[in-house]
Amino acid sequence: MQSNIDLQQLVEVIGDAVIASDADGVITMWNPAAERIFGFTESEALGQSLDLIIPETQRKKHWDGYYKTMHTGETRYATDVLRVPAIHKQGYRLSIAFTVALLYSVEQQVTGIVAVVRDETTRFNEERSLRRRLAALEAGTGQETTEKG
Repeated sequence: MQSNIDLQQLVEVIGDAVIASDADGVITMWNPAAERIFGFTESEALGQSLDLIIPETQRKKHWDGYYKTMHTGETRYATDVLRVPAIHKQGYRLSIAFTVALLYSVEQQVTGIVAVVRDETTRFNEERSLRRRLAALEAGTGQETTEKG
């Protein structure tokens, strides 16, 4: 049975960012959740390079992978979640998680990528804090284990 879901409305109301870019990494879609997460309005983001949200230290690695994907038409992040740092319009770092889907022309050439992005900054910071507390507790107790038997 065919569903009559309005896909444009879905992209507009979904809580995760939906960002599409062309083969050159130019942003072609930017939904309201992307604006909420990254701080850039749709008009500020459309037509810009993905460098808009990629930390400078991560750009070479990002573009190497991006262009390889454009060339090969293969990505493992269609099903595996990728967790990376990103930057907000105001300059602070975010921790994001996302999956991607490749977009194709009618000739089956890769024309771009769409990413579904979630802001995991709070979760990342909480986990980092817990790891630090655990390390401090282990260091404070000497963490020597003995076998009883």
